[in-house]
Amino acid sequence: MSSKEQLKRAVCETIDRRADTIIDLGETILRHPETGFNEVKTAALVADRMSALGLAPRTGLALTGVKGRLAGGAPGPRLAFIGELDSLRTSEHPLADPVTGAAHSCGHNAQIAGMLGAAIGLTEAGIAGHLAGEILFFAVPAEEFIDVEERAARVAKGEIEFMLGKPELVAKGHFDDIDMAMMIHTGSRDAAGGTRAFLAKSSNGALVKRIRFVGRAAHAGSLPQLGVNALNAAMIAMNAIAAQRETFWEKDTIRIHPIITKGGDAVSVVPAEVTMETFVRGGSLEAIVDANKKVDRCLRAGAMAMGAEVEIHTIPGYLPQRNDERLGEIFGANVESLFGPGEFHIGGHRTGSTDMGDLAHLMPVIHPYVVAAEGKAHGADWRINEPRHGYLTPAKLLAMTAIDLLHGDADPAKEILAQFSPAMTKEAYLEFQRSLFRTERFASTEG
Repeated sequence: MSSKEQLKRAVCETIDRRADTIIDLGETILRHPETGFNEVKTAALVADRMSALGLAPRTGLALTGVKGRLAGGAPGPRLAFIGELDSLRTSEHPLADPVTGAAHSCGHNAQIAGMLGAAIGLTEAGIAGHLAGEILFFAVPAEEFIDVEERAARVAKGEIEFMLGKPELVAKGHFDDIDMAMMIHTGSRDAAGGTRAFLAKSSNGALVKRIRFVGRAAHAGSLPQLGVNALNAAMIAMNAIAAQRETFWEKDTIRIHPIITKGGDAVSVVPAEVTMETFVRGGSLEAIVDANKKVDRCLRAGAMAMGAEVEIHTIPGYLPQRNDERLGEIFGANVESLFGPGEFHIGGHRTGSTDMGDLAHLMPVIHPYVVAAEGKAHGADWRINEPRHGYLTPAKLLAMTAIDLLHGDADPAKEILAQFSPAMTKEAYLEFQRSLFRTERFASTEG
Protein backbone atom coordinates (compact mmCIF):
# COMPACT_ATOMS: atom_id res chain seq x y z
CA MET A 1 0.00 0.00 0.00
CA SER A 2 1.25 3.47 -0.85
CA SER A 3 1.90 5.79 2.05
CA LYS A 4 -0.27 8.82 2.71
CA GLU A 5 2.54 11.13 1.65
CA GLN A 6 3.00 9.27 -1.64
CA LEU A 7 -0.71 9.50 -2.35
CA LYS A 8 -0.80 13.20 -1.50
CA ARG A 9 2.13 13.87 -3.79
CA ALA A 10 0.46 11.96 -6.63
CA VAL A 11 -2.84 13.82 -6.27
CA CYS A 12 -1.16 17.23 -6.10
CA GLU A 13 0.91 16.47 -9.18
CA THR A 14 -2.26 15.46 -11.02
CA ILE A 15 -4.00 18.70 -9.99
CA ASP A 16 -1.00 20.71 -11.18
CA ARG A 17 -1.08 18.88 -14.54
CA ARG A 18 -4.77 19.74 -14.90
CA ALA A 19 -4.34 23.31 -13.66
CA ASP A 20 -5.61 24.96 -16.85
CA THR A 21 -8.79 22.88 -16.77
CA ILE A 22 -9.50 23.63 -13.11
CA ILE A 23 -8.80 27.35 -13.43
CA ASP A 24 -11.00 27.49 -16.52
CA LEU A 25 -13.85 25.93 -14.55
CA GLY A 26 -13.60 28.63 -11.91
CA GLU A 27 -13.36 31.44 -14.44
CA THR A 28 -16.24 30.08 -16.54
CA ILE A 29 -18.55 29.98 -13.50
CA LEU A 30 -17.32 33.46 -12.51
CA ARG A 31 -18.57 34.84 -15.83
CA HIS A 32 -21.96 33.12 -15.67
CA PRO A 33 -23.32 33.90 -12.19
CA GLU A 34 -26.71 32.55 -11.14
CA THR A 35 -28.70 33.19 -7.98
CA GLY A 36 -29.91 30.59 -5.51
CA PHE A 37 -32.24 27.84 -6.75
CA ASN A 38 -31.72 29.22 -10.28
CA GLU A 39 -28.23 27.75 -10.89
CA VAL A 40 -29.28 25.71 -13.91
CA LYS A 41 -26.26 26.33 -16.15
CA THR A 42 -23.75 25.96 -13.32
CA ALA A 43 -25.37 22.72 -12.17
CA ALA A 44 -25.29 21.35 -15.74
CA LEU A 45 -21.58 22.16 -16.00
CA VAL A 46 -20.91 20.37 -12.69
CA ALA A 47 -22.94 17.32 -13.72
CA ASP A 48 -21.12 17.13 -17.04
CA ARG A 49 -17.70 17.21 -15.34
CA MET A 50 -18.73 14.63 -12.75
CA SER A 51 -20.05 12.33 -15.48
CA ALA A 52 -16.76 12.59 -17.37
CA LEU A 53 -14.96 11.46 -14.19
CA GLY A 54 -17.26 8.47 -13.73
CA LEU A 55 -18.91 9.84 -10.58
CA ALA A 56 -22.49 9.06 -11.76
CA PRO A 57 -24.02 12.34 -10.55
CA ARG A 58 -27.55 12.70 -9.24
CA THR A 59 -29.09 15.99 -10.32
CA GLY A 60 -32.06 18.16 -9.42
CA LEU A 61 -31.52 17.81 -5.66
CA ALA A 62 -33.36 20.69 -3.96
CA LEU A 63 -34.00 21.94 -7.50
CA THR A 64 -30.40 22.36 -8.69
CA GLY A 65 -28.06 20.36 -6.42
CA VAL A 66 -25.68 17.78 -7.93
CA LYS A 67 -24.05 14.89 -6.05
CA GLY A 68 -21.41 12.48 -7.32
CA ARG A 69 -19.82 9.58 -5.50
CA LEU A 70 -16.33 8.04 -5.39
CA ALA A 71 -16.20 4.70 -3.59
CA GLY A 72 -13.08 3.65 -1.74
CA GLY A 73 -11.49 0.24 -1.69
CA ALA A 74 -13.27 -0.79 1.51
CA PRO A 75 -16.32 0.30 3.51
CA GLY A 76 -15.87 3.23 5.87
CA PRO A 77 -16.99 6.76 6.72
CA ARG A 78 -18.68 8.91 4.10
CA LEU A 79 -17.00 12.29 3.61
CA ALA A 80 -18.62 15.07 1.58
CA PHE A 81 -16.80 17.85 -0.24
CA ILE A 82 -19.22 20.73 -0.67
CA GLY A 83 -19.23 23.55 -3.19
CA GLU A 84 -21.93 26.21 -3.40
CA LEU A 85 -23.48 26.90 -6.79
CA ASP A 86 -25.02 30.31 -6.25
CA SER A 87 -23.91 33.90 -6.57
CA LEU A 88 -24.99 37.12 -4.91
CA ARG A 89 -26.57 40.16 -6.48
CA THR A 90 -23.90 42.87 -6.68
CA SER A 91 -24.91 44.90 -9.71
CA GLU A 92 -21.90 47.25 -9.44
CA HIS A 93 -19.42 44.38 -9.79
CA PRO A 94 -17.56 44.55 -13.13
CA LEU A 95 -18.54 40.95 -13.94
CA ALA A 96 -22.18 41.25 -12.84
CA ASP A 97 -24.84 39.87 -15.15
CA PRO A 98 -26.24 42.98 -16.88
CA VAL A 99 -29.81 41.68 -16.65
CA THR A 100 -30.01 40.12 -13.18
CA GLY A 101 -27.22 41.94 -11.34
CA ALA A 102 -25.90 38.55 -10.19
CA ALA A 103 -22.18 38.41 -9.47
CA HIS A 104 -19.72 36.04 -7.82
CA SER A 105 -18.56 38.64 -5.31
CA CYS A 106 -17.93 36.01 -2.65
CA GLY A 107 -16.04 33.19 -4.33
CA HIS A 108 -18.49 30.34 -4.71
CA ASN A 109 -17.10 29.80 -8.20
CA ALA A 110 -13.80 28.85 -6.54
CA GLN A 111 -15.59 26.41 -4.25
CA ILE A 112 -16.97 24.54 -7.24
CA ALA A 113 -13.64 24.63 -9.07
CA GLY A 114 -11.84 23.35 -5.96
CA MET A 115 -14.35 20.57 -5.38
CA LEU A 116 -14.16 19.43 -9.01
CA GLY A 117 -10.38 19.85 -8.96
CA ALA A 118 -10.21 17.48 -5.98
CA ALA A 119 -12.39 15.02 -7.91
CA ILE A 120 -10.04 15.26 -10.89
CA GLY A 121 -6.99 14.70 -8.69
CA LEU A 122 -8.41 11.76 -6.75
CA THR A 123 -9.88 9.93 -9.75
CA GLU A 124 -7.10 10.45 -12.27
CA ALA A 125 -4.37 9.64 -9.74
CA GLY A 126 -6.16 6.41 -8.82
CA ILE A 127 -6.36 7.20 -5.11
CA ALA A 128 -9.75 5.69 -4.22
CA GLY A 129 -8.59 2.11 -3.86
CA HIS A 130 -6.29 3.13 -1.00
CA LEU A 131 -9.14 4.64 1.02
CA ALA A 132 -11.82 3.17 3.25
CA GLY A 133 -15.20 4.79 2.81
CA GLU A 134 -16.65 7.12 0.22
CA ILE A 135 -16.11 10.68 -0.94
CA LEU A 136 -19.20 12.53 -2.08
CA PHE A 137 -18.81 15.61 -4.27
CA PHE A 138 -21.83 17.77 -3.53
CA ALA A 139 -22.64 20.98 -5.39
CA VAL A 140 -25.40 22.65 -3.37
CA PRO A 141 -27.75 25.54 -4.16
CA ALA A 142 -28.73 28.75 -2.45
CA GLU A 143 -26.29 29.45 0.37
CA GLU A 144 -26.77 33.20 0.05
CA PHE A 145 -30.10 34.25 1.57
CA ILE A 146 -31.28 36.76 -1.04
CA ASP A 147 -34.42 37.16 -3.16
CA VAL A 148 -36.66 36.47 -0.17
CA GLU A 149 -39.87 37.29 -2.05
CA GLU A 150 -38.95 34.94 -4.88
CA ARG A 151 -38.13 32.12 -2.48
CA ALA A 152 -41.29 32.72 -0.47
CA ALA A 153 -43.23 32.27 -3.72
CA ARG A 154 -41.42 28.96 -4.29
CA VAL A 155 -42.39 27.86 -0.79
CA ALA A 156 -46.01 28.83 -1.44
CA LYS A 157 -46.01 26.74 -4.63
CA GLY A 158 -44.52 23.75 -2.80
CA GLU A 159 -41.27 23.76 -4.79
CA ILE A 160 -39.19 24.04 -1.62
CA GLU A 161 -39.84 24.02 2.12
CA PHE A 162 -36.79 25.95 3.31
CA MET A 163 -35.28 28.99 1.65
CA LEU A 164 -31.63 27.93 1.97
CA GLY A 165 -29.97 25.08 0.14
CA LYS A 166 -28.50 22.93 2.89
CA PRO A 167 -31.58 22.95 5.15
CA GLU A 168 -33.68 22.02 2.13
CA LEU A 169 -31.28 19.19 1.24
CA VAL A 170 -31.36 17.94 4.84
CA ALA A 171 -35.15 17.95 4.81
CA LYS A 172 -35.23 16.02 1.53
CA GLY A 173 -32.85 13.36 2.90
CA HIS A 174 -29.87 14.19 0.69
CA PHE A 175 -27.45 14.34 3.64
CA ASP A 176 -28.63 11.03 5.10
CA ASP A 177 -25.76 9.21 3.37
CA ILE A 178 -23.07 11.62 4.65
CA ASP A 179 -21.18 11.31 7.95
CA MET A 180 -18.93 14.39 7.83
CA ALA A 181 -18.43 17.32 5.50
CA MET A 182 -15.99 20.04 4.57
CA MET A 183 -15.75 22.92 2.16
CA ILE A 184 -13.28 25.73 1.51
CA HIS A 185 -14.27 29.35 1.09
CA THR A 186 -12.11 31.98 -0.56
CA GLY A 187 -10.90 34.61 1.90
CA SER A 188 -9.93 38.17 1.17
CA ARG A 189 -6.58 39.54 2.26
CA ASP A 190 -8.46 42.60 3.52
CA ALA A 191 -10.14 40.45 6.19
CA ALA A 192 -7.45 37.85 6.91
CA GLY A 193 -4.69 37.78 9.50
CA GLY A 194 -1.71 37.42 7.16
CA THR A 195 -1.75 33.62 6.72
CA ARG A 196 -2.46 31.65 3.56
CA ALA A 197 -5.47 29.94 5.16
CA PHE A 198 -7.46 30.08 8.38
CA LEU A 199 -10.39 28.53 10.22
CA ALA A 200 -12.62 30.49 12.58
CA LYS A 201 -13.85 28.53 15.57
CA SER A 202 -17.40 29.79 15.09
CA SER A 203 -19.65 32.21 13.23
CA ASN A 204 -23.02 33.86 13.66
CA GLY A 205 -26.38 32.35 12.93
CA ALA A 206 -29.36 34.36 11.73
CA LEU A 207 -33.11 34.67 11.46
CA VAL A 208 -34.58 36.36 8.40
CA LYS A 209 -37.47 38.83 8.47
CA ARG A 210 -39.89 39.94 5.74
CA ILE A 211 -41.82 43.00 6.85
CA ARG A 212 -44.75 44.84 5.28
CA PHE A 213 -46.08 48.13 6.64
CA VAL A 214 -49.58 49.04 5.47
CA GLY A 215 -50.85 52.59 5.64
CA ARG A 216 -53.35 54.60 3.61
CA ALA A 217 -52.74 56.42 0.35
CA ALA A 218 -53.61 60.09 -0.12
CA HIS A 219 -52.43 63.03 -2.21
CA ALA A 220 -49.02 63.83 -0.75
CA GLY A 221 -49.23 67.51 -1.69
CA SER A 222 -52.79 68.58 -1.08
CA LEU A 223 -54.21 66.18 1.49
CA PRO A 224 -51.47 64.23 3.27
CA GLN A 225 -53.56 64.57 6.44
CA LEU A 226 -55.91 61.91 5.07
CA GLY A 227 -53.14 59.38 4.59
CA VAL A 228 -51.23 57.02 6.87
CA ASN A 229 -47.58 57.07 5.90
CA ALA A 230 -46.23 53.53 5.87
CA LEU A 231 -42.73 54.76 5.02
CA ASN A 232 -42.61 56.88 8.15
CA ALA A 233 -43.73 53.85 10.16
CA ALA A 234 -40.87 51.85 8.66
CA MET A 235 -38.34 54.61 9.35
CA ILE A 236 -39.46 54.89 12.98
CA ALA A 237 -39.06 51.12 13.30
CA MET A 238 -35.56 51.25 11.81
CA ASN A 239 -34.54 54.04 14.18
CA ALA A 240 -35.95 52.06 17.10
CA ILE A 241 -33.89 49.03 16.02
CA ALA A 242 -30.79 51.22 15.88
CA ALA A 243 -31.53 52.44 19.40
CA GLN A 244 -31.52 48.84 20.63
CA ARG A 245 -27.86 48.31 19.77
CA GLU A 246 -26.56 49.30 23.20
CA THR A 247 -28.86 46.68 24.77
CA PHE A 248 -26.93 43.81 23.14
CA TRP A 249 -23.97 42.11 24.82
CA GLU A 250 -20.71 42.32 22.87
CA LYS A 251 -20.18 38.58 23.36
CA ASP A 252 -23.37 37.87 21.41
CA THR A 253 -22.09 39.67 18.26
CA ILE A 254 -25.58 40.79 17.24
CA ARG A 255 -25.91 42.22 13.73
CA ILE A 256 -29.21 43.64 12.40
CA HIS A 257 -29.12 45.22 8.94
CA PRO A 258 -32.49 46.02 7.35
CA ILE A 259 -33.12 47.22 3.81
CA ILE A 260 -36.25 48.74 2.31
CA THR A 261 -37.31 46.78 -0.77
CA LYS A 262 -40.31 48.97 -1.58
CA GLY A 263 -40.65 52.54 -0.35
CA GLY A 264 -43.97 53.53 -1.93
CA ASP A 265 -45.64 53.79 -5.32
CA ALA A 266 -45.18 57.42 -6.40
CA VAL A 267 -43.63 60.51 -4.89
CA SER A 268 -46.99 62.31 -5.08
CA VAL A 269 -48.78 59.62 -3.06
CA VAL A 270 -48.50 59.05 0.68
CA PRO A 271 -46.83 55.60 0.84
CA ALA A 272 -49.50 53.02 1.61
CA GLU A 273 -47.29 49.95 1.37
CA VAL A 274 -43.63 49.64 2.35
CA THR A 275 -41.70 46.38 2.48
CA MET A 276 -38.45 45.56 4.26
CA GLU A 277 -36.10 42.67 4.80
CA THR A 278 -33.55 42.14 7.52
CA PHE A 279 -31.31 39.55 9.10
CA VAL A 280 -31.13 39.18 12.86
CA ARG A 281 -27.70 37.65 13.43
CA GLY A 282 -26.04 36.44 16.60
CA GLY A 283 -23.47 34.04 17.97
CA SER A 284 -25.94 31.77 19.77
CA LEU A 285 -29.53 30.70 19.34
CA GLU A 286 -30.45 32.32 22.66
CA ALA A 287 -28.97 35.67 21.60
CA ILE A 288 -30.74 35.53 18.22
CA VAL A 289 -34.12 34.80 19.85
CA ASP A 290 -33.66 37.69 22.30
CA ALA A 291 -32.66 40.15 19.56
CA ASN A 292 -35.55 38.98 17.41
CA LYS A 293 -38.05 39.82 20.16
CA LYS A 294 -36.62 43.34 20.34
CA VAL A 295 -36.84 43.76 16.57
CA ASP A 296 -40.48 42.68 16.58
CA ARG A 297 -41.18 45.17 19.35
CA CYS A 298 -39.60 47.96 17.29
CA LEU A 299 -41.62 47.02 14.22
CA ARG A 300 -44.87 47.14 16.20
CA ALA A 301 -43.79 50.48 17.67
CA GLY A 302 -43.34 51.97 14.19
CA ALA A 303 -46.81 50.88 13.19
CA MET A 304 -48.31 52.17 16.42
CA ALA A 305 -46.65 55.57 16.11
CA MET A 306 -48.19 56.22 12.69
CA GLY A 307 -51.48 54.37 13.11
CA ALA A 308 -50.40 51.83 10.50
CA GLU A 309 -50.38 48.06 10.34
CA VAL A 310 -47.39 45.76 10.07
CA GLU A 311 -47.02 42.17 8.89
CA ILE A 312 -43.97 40.42 10.30
CA HIS A 313 -42.83 37.19 8.63
CA THR A 314 -40.08 35.36 10.54
CA ILE A 315 -38.14 32.77 8.55
CA PRO A 316 -35.45 30.30 9.65
CA GLY A 317 -32.06 31.29 8.32
CA TYR A 318 -28.68 29.99 9.48
CA LEU A 319 -27.74 28.20 12.67
CA PRO A 320 -24.50 29.35 14.36
CA GLN A 321 -21.41 27.61 12.97
CA ARG A 322 -19.17 25.41 15.12
CA ASN A 323 -16.16 23.91 13.33
CA ASP A 324 -14.81 20.53 14.42
CA GLU A 325 -11.43 21.18 16.02
CA ARG A 326 -9.76 17.86 15.21
CA LEU A 327 -10.90 17.99 11.60
CA GLY A 328 -9.56 21.55 11.43
CA GLU A 329 -6.19 20.48 12.79
CA ILE A 330 -5.81 17.78 10.13
CA PHE A 331 -6.72 20.31 7.44
CA GLY A 332 -4.30 22.87 8.90
CA ALA A 333 -1.40 20.43 8.87
CA ASN A 334 -1.89 20.08 5.12
CA VAL A 335 -1.89 23.86 4.69
CA GLU A 336 1.46 24.04 6.46
CA SER A 337 2.84 21.14 4.43
CA LEU A 338 2.15 23.17 1.29
CA PHE A 339 3.14 26.63 2.52
CA GLY A 340 5.24 26.20 5.64
CA PRO A 341 4.82 26.67 9.40
CA GLY A 342 2.69 29.57 10.57
CA GLU A 343 0.65 29.79 7.36
CA PHE A 344 -2.54 28.51 9.04
CA HIS A 345 -4.36 29.51 12.18
CA ILE A 346 -7.51 28.44 14.02
CA GLY A 347 -9.38 30.89 16.18
CA GLY A 348 -11.76 33.76 16.48
CA HIS A 349 -15.40 34.28 15.65
CA ARG A 350 -16.86 35.54 12.37
CA THR A 351 -20.02 37.62 12.39
CA GLY A 352 -21.16 36.49 8.94
CA SER A 353 -23.33 33.42 8.56
CA THR A 354 -23.37 30.17 6.59
CA ASP A 355 -25.73 27.24 6.38
CA MET A 356 -22.74 25.00 7.05
CA GLY A 357 -23.70 25.97 10.60
CA ASP A 358 -26.85 23.92 10.16
CA LEU A 359 -24.82 20.87 9.14
CA ALA A 360 -22.47 21.48 12.09
CA HIS A 361 -25.36 20.74 14.44
CA LEU A 362 -25.74 17.31 12.81
CA MET A 363 -22.23 16.11 11.89
CA PRO A 364 -18.54 17.11 12.08
CA VAL A 365 -17.80 19.88 9.57
CA ILE A 366 -15.20 22.51 8.79
CA HIS A 367 -15.54 25.68 6.73
CA PRO A 368 -12.00 27.08 6.38
CA TYR A 369 -10.79 29.90 4.15
CA VAL A 370 -7.96 30.01 1.61
CA VAL A 371 -6.77 33.61 1.27
CA ALA A 372 -6.61 34.27 -2.47
CA ALA A 373 -8.69 37.40 -3.05
CA GLU A 374 -8.65 41.11 -2.47
CA GLY A 375 -11.38 43.65 -1.86
CA LYS A 376 -14.51 43.53 0.28
CA ALA A 377 -16.48 40.28 0.35
CA HIS A 378 -19.92 40.88 -1.19
CA GLY A 379 -18.55 44.12 -2.64
CA ALA A 380 -17.99 45.41 -6.17
CA ASP A 381 -14.19 45.36 -5.74
CA TRP A 382 -13.95 41.73 -4.62
CA ARG A 383 -11.92 39.47 -6.91
CA ILE A 384 -9.70 36.40 -6.85
CA ASN A 385 -6.33 37.94 -7.65
CA GLU A 386 -4.32 34.70 -7.30
CA PRO A 387 -6.13 32.22 -9.58
CA ARG A 388 -3.71 29.33 -9.13
CA HIS A 389 -3.88 29.67 -5.36
CA GLY A 390 -7.61 30.39 -5.37
CA TYR A 391 -8.62 27.43 -7.53
CA LEU A 392 -5.85 24.83 -7.18
CA THR A 393 -5.00 25.11 -3.47
CA PRO A 394 -8.56 24.21 -2.34
CA ALA A 395 -8.50 21.19 -4.68
CA LYS A 396 -5.21 20.00 -3.17
CA LEU A 397 -6.26 20.61 0.42
CA LEU A 398 -9.57 18.79 0.04
CA ALA A 399 -7.89 15.78 -1.54
CA MET A 400 -5.00 15.72 0.95
CA THR A 401 -7.37 15.92 3.91
CA ALA A 402 -9.48 13.12 2.49
CA ILE A 403 -6.36 10.95 2.26
CA ASP A 404 -5.50 11.73 5.89
CA LEU A 405 -9.03 10.86 7.03
CA LEU A 406 -9.74 7.75 4.96
CA HIS A 407 -6.35 6.16 4.25
CA GLY A 408 -6.05 2.50 5.25
CA ASP A 409 -8.80 1.74 7.76
CA ALA A 410 -9.92 5.40 8.02
CA ASP A 411 -9.01 5.52 11.71
CA PRO A 412 -8.80 9.37 11.94
CA ALA A 413 -12.28 9.77 10.47
CA LYS A 414 -13.67 7.05 12.71
CA GLU A 415 -12.11 8.71 15.76
CA ILE A 416 -13.64 12.09 14.88
CA LEU A 417 -17.06 10.51 14.44
CA ALA A 418 -16.77 8.60 17.71
CA GLN A 419 -15.97 11.78 19.63
CA PHE A 420 -18.61 13.95 17.98
CA SER A 421 -21.86 14.65 19.82
CA PRO A 422 -24.50 16.18 17.55
CA ALA A 423 -26.32 19.17 18.95
CA MET A 424 -29.52 17.91 17.35
CA THR A 425 -30.86 14.84 15.64
CA LYS A 426 -32.12 15.40 12.11
CA GLU A 427 -35.68 15.10 13.39
CA ALA A 428 -35.11 17.64 16.17
CA TYR A 429 -33.37 20.00 13.75
CA LEU A 430 -36.26 19.95 11.30
CA GLU A 431 -38.81 20.40 14.09
CA PHE A 432 -36.86 23.40 15.39
CA GLN A 433 -36.50 24.96 11.96
CA ARG A 434 -40.18 24.55 11.18
CA SER A 435 -41.10 26.13 14.51
CA LEU A 436 -39.30 29.34 13.49
CA PHE A 437 -41.71 30.10 10.63
CA ARG A 438 -44.14 32.65 12.01
CA THR A 439 -46.40 35.40 10.67
CA GLU A 440 -47.77 38.19 12.87
CA ARG A 441 -50.07 41.02 11.86
CA PHE A 442 -50.18 43.98 14.21
CA ALA A 443 -52.73 46.75 13.71
CA SER A 444 -52.60 49.94 15.71
CA THR A 445 -55.86 50.69 17.51
CA GLU A 446 -55.63 54.32 16.41
CA GLY A 447 -55.15 55.98 13.06
